[in-house]
Amino acid sequence: MTEQAPAREWLTIPDLVDALGLGVSRVRRLIEDKHLAAKRIDGVLKVPADFLRDGEPLTELRGTLIVLGDAGFDNDEAVDWLIEDDEILGTAPIDALRSGRKAEVRRVAQALG
Repeated sequence: MTEQAPAREWLTIPDLVDALGLGVSRVRRLIEDKHLAAKRIDGVLKVPADFLRDGEPLTELRGTLIVLGDAGFDNDEAVDWLIEDDEILGTAPIDALRSGRKAEVRRVAQALG
């Protein structure tokens, strides 16, 4: 029996404005500058809540998003890879990042290129 991946909470731009205490343009800039990654779901830009910690973008996320971009991933693909269970990591990459396994996650991401 395989363990069911946890359901992810998704945040819209207005949710992020509230969570981060920033304006819409600043939130969009965080996405453009790869401090956060977003995906269109049913036409609405959304970010997994797991990409935030203590009201800030997860610091380990930006470098990982850059590595994924270098490996040819677009935003949607990067978000999907981060939240889906990875066989090598034994968990979703975002959960591994959140638990302090940044170097391991980036090594796996680099190997995808």
